[in-house]
Amino acid sequence: METVNLSFRYAEQDYVRAMRAHYASHLRLPLDIAVVVGVAALGAYESWSGSHGFGITLLGVSGVFALMLVAAFGIVPTIAFRSQLKFRDEYSLRFSPQGIHFRTAHIDSDLQWALYTGALIDAYSFILYYGSRQFTVIPKRVFQDVSQLQTFERLLKQNVSDVVDKTKGREARQLA
Repeated sequence: METVNLSFRYAEQDYVRAMRAHYASHLRLPLDIAVVVGVAALGAYESWSGSHGFGITLLGVSGVFALMLVAAFGIVPTIAFRSQLKFRDEYSLRFSPQGIHFRTAHIDSDLQWALYTGALIDAYSFILYYGSRQFTVIPKRVFQDVSQLQTFERLLKQNVSDVVDKTKGREARQLA
């Protein structure tokens, strides 16, 4: 029986990277940046061509959207990690075909794989989704060796129906 046992504490970088990967997978960052630059360029053109009020308004809108992107990728992940006491706990997780045993100082629970509706794999972590915006982060650094990591990835793909692997060059969508 394939079983993966992990014990770890989250590092701030684990959660920040995972949250950035989550945002990047749900936002259209290149399009967002292009729109911000386009609106700013249009605002600058309008300011110089005589429509100063409209130009300034467009520049302001562009600035607000740029700040929102900076906040989403740079500030919010750090604040979210630091505000959650649960991330300071020691985590002990056991993954098997039957389910997941999840234990911390405040939780001792057996979970079914069906709780997770999707997963995102990036270079640094596995992000397991439950609910619309909630997820569990499993940092790749916590695996003892490549074999243990591969076993976990096999279990994940066998038990979670929608796994997106960002490590395979272009987005590789794999259905279990």
